[in-house]
Amino acid sequence: MNSNEKKNLKVASFNLLNLVLPNKKFYGKRSYTIEEYRKKKAWISDQLTKMDADIIGFQELFDEEALREVIKEHPLYKGAAVVMGARKGGSPAVAIVSRYPITSYTVYSDFPEQLEVEGLVVPFTEFSRPVLKAMVELPSGINLTVFVAHLKSKRPLIPDNVDRHDPLEISKGEARSLLLRASEANALRAILLESLKNRTTPVITLGDLNDTHTSVTTQIISGQAPPRYWSFEQKKKLWDILLYHVKDIQARQSSKDVYYTHIHNGHYESLDHIMVSQELVKENPNRIGRVVYVRTFNDHIVDQTFANKEINCWESDHAQVVATIELDPVREEDSKNEKY
Repeated sequence: MNSNEKKNLKVASFNLLNLVLPNKKFYGKRSYTIEEYRKKKAWISDQLTKMDADIIGFQELFDEEALREVIKEHPLYKGAAVVMGARKGGSPAVAIVSRYPITSYTVYSDFPEQLEVEGLVVPFTEFSRPVLKAMVELPSGINLTVFVAHLKSKRPLIPDNVDRHDPLEISKGEARSLLLRASEANALRAILLESLKNRTTPVITLGDLNDTHTSVTTQIISGQAPPRYWSFEQKKKLWDILLYHVKDIQARQSSKDVYYTHIHNGHYESLDHIMVSQELVKENPNRIGRVVYVRTFNDHIVDQTFANKEINCWESDHAQVVATIELDPVREEDSKNEKY
């Protein structure tokens, strides 16, 4: 990047809704025909063209080969780097695709530590879908840390030996799911802090977090802004480890909020998120860039409480989220100190 010009970086989150090779069962029952698989690849490719993102975090991927086929055949992503995380049991994995080099990556399956409540250990020790961390080298020499996550859904966790239609068992199952998602959020926050503390390079976390941006679980991941009455030095320490929701950044720049990524029982929800560290926030005088535009690609999502239409298996039931980040010109002295 020329030292006196700005460059845009586009990052995105894309829930694929079960991308798997044809004639292979997923979740033990469903499989795609060759024609359904062809349609799914074509639909994903069309969405990628609309998004035109440089870095994309994917969720619900069963086969790396399937994603590689889509990327290899797409003219915008010739030579792009593809990394898939780990699968746990029969669950799908997350992945990342980048037009820029991925210099290293780490997969987190286990929690750094277990959560305790009044001396009792919460009995969750690992992510339902392992988290992927990738180091991406931008053309300016900046090292960008990207986390891709897919937390436990709100779907109830119900044992096999009980009545799955019993209202009390359903509510207990929903409570179990919430406990797992909260434990995952806490574990992800612990991992994030290692990349956020005392660093000056940007961190981006994205993915399907399965709750809204103001929910407790999502805010555990991002951290909470300091109270206004704190001293500047106290605030500064907290700003260093916060993540900022691009949805909030967009809301401050627009008079209309049309950000939703999923519809369930008539409720328009924002489950898919992109969060950035302070290095990419406009209000930070020491920023290296800023979020300038956020777009959700949600035209394909159907509100089934109004429309009697089934979701095509080759489409996703989630919107794609794309954030455009304008990178500031890199000063020579900064570029020498970017790597760590």
